[in-house]
Amino acid sequence: MSNPMVSICMPAYNAGKYITEAINSVLSQSYEQLELIIVNDGSTDNTAEILSQINDKRVKIFHQTNKGQSSAANTAFYHSSGSLIKFMDADDIISLSFIESQVKCISGRTDVIVSASWGRFYNNDLSTFKLNPETVWKNMKSLDWLTESWRYGNSMMQCALWLIPREILEKSGLWDKELNLINDFDFFSRVILNSNEILFEKDAVLFYRSGISGSLSDSKSEKAIQSAFKSIEKGTSALMSFREDKDTLLACANTWQQFAYTLYPNHKKLLKNVEDKIHKLGGANIDFKAGKLGELFIKLFNWKTFLLIRALIKP
Repeated sequence: MSNPMVSICMPAYNAGKYITEAINSVLSQSYEQLELIIVNDGSTDNTAEILSQINDKRVKIFHQTNKGQSSAANTAFYHSSGSLIKFMDADDIISLSFIESQVKCISGRTDVIVSASWGRFYNNDLSTFKLNPETVWKNMKSLDWLTESWRYGNSMMQCALWLIPREILEKSGLWDKELNLINDFDFFSRVILNSNEILFEKDAVLFYRSGISGSLSDSKSEKAIQSAFKSIEKGTSALMSFREDKDTLLACANTWQQFAYTLYPNHKKLLKNVEDKIHKLGGANIDFKAGKLGELFIKLFNWKTFLLIRALIKP
């Protein structure tokens, strides 16, 4: 099929401030054979009002009581018809030829998924955008991609990056409705492991909005932290069920170590559990990034002391 239908699945919760930009970035795509399925997940702001004003036959809108991002993403998928699927957050912006270039890249294959370039912009100002090149910006076998991406503990698996054949989602399963924070880590670990290869499309660019206070990824509630723990546990276990060599163990340990840095001093009990996992994997080798003065302090003392003092003086 030369022009397959692409379904963009967009869960939305209290996204009124950003969703118009996200929708416009989809509807202005150079690729025409697409549908946008938006699921309003019980928003209490003006999201529903904004959605009611859309008049485009390519857009399907559904409303549900608040069940979480994962549930809303799954609902959108259930209403999709495309042979190729993309999930997007309601504050994402993608380049004009994003979907067209990814469709050309996948070229009808159903055993691979396509990734994209990405960068951050801050304070809702696109002029601050800067690409964030990674060592995985190339075609790679799936196991190698995960191991390399996790090597430094800061893997980027944001949902809008990926174009996924429906056949792969039918094997990998959908989003875990029990997870809210970094649920994409679990989900895309499974998706990637059920593909043979990751194809990289440099001309598809995701503009990733950063610095939003109150965003889900900024949450440090106990429920969110437990979700992050479960997501990392599921993702790392899935990878190790395929391969347990030295590089894989280190990649998993570094992923846990990066998470450990977010737990102190407020989640000491969970931190002990994470440190036990790191030890069993053979240890991590990534340092806490804290700027020149912070890193000097950490060399003289340790990262826990640094984080404790920072927490005490933080307003």
